[in-house]
Amino acid sequence: MIKVALEGVEIFAYHGFYPEEQKTGTKFLIDVHVSFEQNGSFKDDTLNHTVNYEELYTIIKEEMANTRKVIETVAEAILDRVKATFSFIDAAEVVIKKQNPPFSGPIKQSVISLSYQK
Repeated sequence: MIKVALEGVEIFAYHGFYPEEQKTGTKFLIDVHVSFEQNGSFKDDTLNHTVNYEELYTIIKEEMANTRKVIETVAEAILDRVKATFSFIDAAEVVIKKQNPPFSGPIKQSVISLSYQK
């Protein structure tokens, strides 16, 4: 089983249920983990048999740019695109951490995760 991940992708975005959140925005940290069975050899030293980190990053960046009220919706969009782009994966997880959510007390982050398994 091969595992590929991007962790701690920092993106400033405007997701939030309340209008103020969609105006002021905040920093999000995103992790995407995928796993798959090796199909072929890595001896050719190419990206033909693996998940390209750059493509993962592009998916995250593009989906985070689409403002939504609920971050679960963002996670689902990321996960759907990862599955479509890399149809050979067996499992994936998207974790989104919203830094400094707007509560009356100090909270470092709110976190959601969404997983897929074939």
